Amino acid sequence: MASVVPVKEKKLMDVKLGEPSSWILMQDFTPKGIAGAFQRGYYWYYKYVNVKKGGVAGISMVLVVYVLFNHCGCYKELKHERLRKYH
Repeated sequence: MASVVPVKEKKLMDVKLGEPSSWILMQDFTPKGIAGAFQRGYYWYYKYVNVKKGGVAGISMVLVVYVLFNHCGCYKELKHERLRKYH
């Protein structure tokens, strides 16, 4: 039988669909808690994502994603401009 884990101790990926509001309200929003969250994120980044050699490829991928995301957001306006007649 699975043990019952309090909402406060659950990770975000383990929170059920109806529990996000109670999970967020149970988090520690004191300066010490926020600093701890940043520290955990920093250590997670250097454990799983740490880039040994950076280059143009990573920056170009970020730039392409940024351009595509903005294009999708403005597509309706761009489509309207394309169909406008200039005369």
